[in-house]
Amino acid sequence: MEKILKLGIPKGSLQNATINLFKRSGWQINVEGRSYFPDINDDSIECALCRAQEMSINVESGIIDAGLTGLDWVAEHESDVHVVADLIYSKVSARPARWVIAVAGDSPVNTVEDLAGMTISTELVQFTRRFFQKRNINVNVKFSWGATEAKIVSGLADAIVEITETESTIRAHNLKVIHEVMETNTQLIANKKAWEDPKKREKIEQIAMLLQSALVADKMVGIKMNVPENKIARIVGLLPSLNGPTVAPLYQSDWFSVESIIDTGYVRDLIPRLLKEGAEGIIEYPLNKVL
Repeated sequence: MEKILKLGIPKGSLQNATINLFKRSGWQINVEGRSYFPDINDDSIECALCRAQEMSINVESGIIDAGLTGLDWVAEHESDVHVVADLIYSKVSARPARWVIAVAGDSPVNTVEDLAGMTISTELVQFTRRFFQKRNINVNVKFSWGATEAKIVSGLADAIVEITETESTIRAHNLKVIHEVMETNTQLIANKKAWEDPKKREKIEQIAMLLQSALVADKMVGIKMNVPENKIARIVGLLPSLNGPTVAPLYQSDWFSVESIIDTGYVRDLIPRLLKEGAEGIIEYPLNKVL
């Protein structure tokens, strides 16, 4: 089969989460050893591993037709790419991450204006420079190769601009956040010429649709139960659902089978209430996709 699309998979911290997301969406990606070209169970796709920091550059240039990377790295390089879909997932949680400015916990610095004349360490160099230039604040921005939080502790920087989801690492280094500069999440981006190609665009849209459906399914579960006829109205009234629960009579019985799709955060409180109201044989099951 003809290869239609060259797809970039982010190498590094997001790699496993991305491969797991594709698996739930129907694609099996196998990374063997140090190969930068994983196998995928779709003959129309060629995969390439690429660091998230470089993905938008390679997509913009056309080396890769489409790929997954953070909004932060698109912004860092001011890449001229087509954003196909927002995909909120990460190695830690299903919520956007934040780039923040942090200083030592005992620092007198409390605002971005207080940083004038100081040194800031970050991996997001160009974006950080533009951030302060727009505010006419003169700072010295230095690139950090990693362990950015330690730069303040070791005296190499007065402040850092660093990404965080829970702020646990920042707090562990006795730092305090004084400002949030950006909220970021993973995005599926495409080369603009590739997006204009009907075959490539159809494939990219298929990937976007199934990845998003898998992410929606992550937040929901299916629930099924048996309910006596005299309790059906009360039980159905307790059930949130996408379009209303499915209710079907059981064979030669005055009982009904009731099935619904609900939010995972709601089910733990719902099940005890359903049992109390007379539901029996309750089954909770995971979902792969919700379209």
